Amino acid sequence: IPAAVSQLKEAIVAADGVLLATPEYNNSLPGVLKNAIDWLSRPSSDIKRVFGGKPFATMGASAGGFGTILSQTAWLPVLRTLGTQAWFGARLLVSRAANVFDETGAIKDATVEEQLKNFLAGYVSFLRSRRG
Repeated sequence: IPAAVSQLKEAIVAADGVLLATPEYNNSLPGVLKNAIDWLSRPSSDIKRVFGGKPFATMGASAGGFGTILSQTAWLPVLRTLGTQAWFGARLLVSRAANVFDETGAIKDATVEEQLKNFLAGYVSFLRSRRG
């Protein structure tokens, strides 16, 4: 296992949760990001330690009109197989991303910015509630 993979695994173990920001390619999840998750699940004996019960949320942006709904849906069986606790408290599906972000990558759409704030507030609230 490459050192970078081991380092990322330990970061996930130490984290309260994981926010998976995904693009959408050809109506599905991106191969490179899926490959990274596959590496993190090796050896398979480490899956429970790294992913078991870990709260995961998905969000994303795409150039098309569906706003990563298909990509986020495609992640669900993967996250279920790994034993994560997927958070479904809100959805963030940014479509037509070229119109939402400026040339520096900053959000220029006030509606999307508010949706992002609400999404993150909900996820953080969920994570805090798990601490007891």
